[in-house]
Amino acid sequence: MITVNGLRKRFGPTTALDGMTFTVRPGQVTGFVGPNGAGKSTTMRIVLGLDAADAGEALVDGHPYRALRNPLRHVGALLDASALGPGRSARNHLLWLAHSQGLGTHRVDEVLHEAGLTAVAARRAGGFSLGMRQRLGVAAALLGDPPTLLLDEPFNGMDPEGIIWMRGFTRALAAEGRAVLVSSHLMSQLEDIADRVVVVGRGKVIADASVSELLATVSDGRVTVRSAAADTAAAVLADGGGSVAATGDGALVVAGLSAETVAGLLSRHAVPFSELAAHRATLEDAYLELTQEAVDYRATIPGEAR
Repeated sequence: MITVNGLRKRFGPTTALDGMTFTVRPGQVTGFVGPNGAGKSTTMRIVLGLDAADAGEALVDGHPYRALRNPLRHVGALLDASALGPGRSARNHLLWLAHSQGLGTHRVDEVLHEAGLTAVAARRAGGFSLGMRQRLGVAAALLGDPPTLLLDEPFNGMDPEGIIWMRGFTRALAAEGRAVLVSSHLMSQLEDIADRVVVVGRGKVIADASVSELLATVSDGRVTVRSAAADTAAAVLADGGGSVAATGDGALVVAGLSAETVAGLLSRHAVPFSELAAHRATLEDAYLELTQEAVDYRATIPGEAR
């Protein structure tokens, strides 16, 4: 489990973290999202002891990272897929990490298999594609069979097969009872794998909720209807209490009525319709709505407008 409590961090005049607080629980995939410059990378680096906080604490299973003996047995991390010796083979890259933690050679072969790299284990890692380096980074994170994992942008560089593998793999890790923190800009992928999402901006938590709870915050109850008798359908639905607007492609967008109510009104008045669909909010919709103010703020900070 990861506990982040009141983290504060400044880099010169810029506030990177302003009271960042959240928990990553066992048995769950927790998405970690926010605009560039929102504090995600700084938070993860502090959790891993790579940066020091000005205030607050970040604990792994109740302990600071630097107090952990053989830390790879407690927490595994993929922060930068390119952080490897390009002249080493994939297997040798993992071997020196394993030996530093008192792990045997057999564990290296196990994680190579889990990451789908057995066939290329003897190849130099410097010649790997980004997707293959991501897999090697995942293998390194798993070496100590840790109960906690941090994965920063694990989908980057993955081909469609790799993305499907990564989705299933992260879900499987959580199903084994591990606490999994995944930072990503790919909302569609997180929507498929995350149990909870922590949305951050301006160095603090904007929202910390389940995916369904976040989607409910932006669900506006709109229903799209297509009918050969569009004018009649619009009149019936307006009389039924809906707010109806025609779109440029011949559909009607109805607000204020559920899909079930729309279908009932049209059927009761014998109005034919060929399509009826409730608007489905996405995690991307929720993210954009929640972070708009943080994006505007970030654009005013020198060096953070990208």
